[in-house]
Amino acid sequence: MKNIKEIKINLYLTLSTITKILILLYFFLHSLNLDSKEKVITIASTTSTHDTGLLKSINKEFTKKYNIKVNVLALGTGQAIRVAKDGNVEILLVHHTPSEMKFMTEGYGNIRHNLMYNDYVLVGPKTDTNECFSIEDKLFDIKNDRLNFISRGDDSGTHKKEKELWNLINVKINNLDNWYLSVGQGMGETLLIANNKKSYTLSDRSSWISFNKKDNLKIVCENLPPLFNQYGIILVKDNLDKNLNISDAKTFINWIISENGKELINNFKQNGKQLFFFNYN
Repeated sequence: MKNIKEIKINLYLTLSTITKILILLYFFLHSLNLDSKEKVITIASTTSTHDTGLLKSINKEFTKKYNIKVNVLALGTGQAIRVAKDGNVEILLVHHTPSEMKFMTEGYGNIRHNLMYNDYVLVGPKTDTNECFSIEDKLFDIKNDRLNFISRGDDSGTHKKEKELWNLINVKINNLDNWYLSVGQGMGETLLIANNKKSYTLSDRSSWISFNKKDNLKIVCENLPPLFNQYGIILVKDNLDKNLNISDAKTFINWIISENGKELINNFKQNGKQLFFFNYN
């Protein structure tokens, strides 16, 4: 683990002030335990795996079996990857395959596996009664009619997917457009803003299922090929920092891609619904 002063400053330039402070505090507190004999690994993961409770459930079972503590740094995919590049975590669990493959080809990752999937859903006001035949047509309607759209705007996997969907229809988003609001928030807060403003937003299905304040929102587009959402798990290179606990990180990855991990992932539910689907390869 690097000393906090050595963490590259460009990591924080794109983060909100609150997020910067939280990350700095996390690494400071974590650095205090570097000489501890306690076995610890750190995963940089998405807010969806953390906020839904999936990682808490999985890590509890892992720690019980191996007596290895698992810390989780919940960030957007882009932020999580930048933290991993600086050698501050052993494992990445994120959901934007192009960014993950770039991480691997640039030499930061040791091994990557597909782990699980769910899908994205486009949610919007309950007053929208128009059938969704394609996500492309729906986004065209939103832009052309200047209907309110809330973007996470945080370089997360969901934000990256949203930008890919706009690119599918060759729409260049101008953040100054008054119908498009980039909030720089996690999924839960973005959904809350969308609900309050009766607006459209893109969400991973697991976060939508777990979200309990849906007074004004419903799913308006779902079950379409462009909305597939793959999660990958990556073991980072041990040469990024001499203090990385790669041995125990390997134990975690081998365990989560086994039948044990499969059972935990597939059996994890919120509101009676399965959130993630194991598809290791």
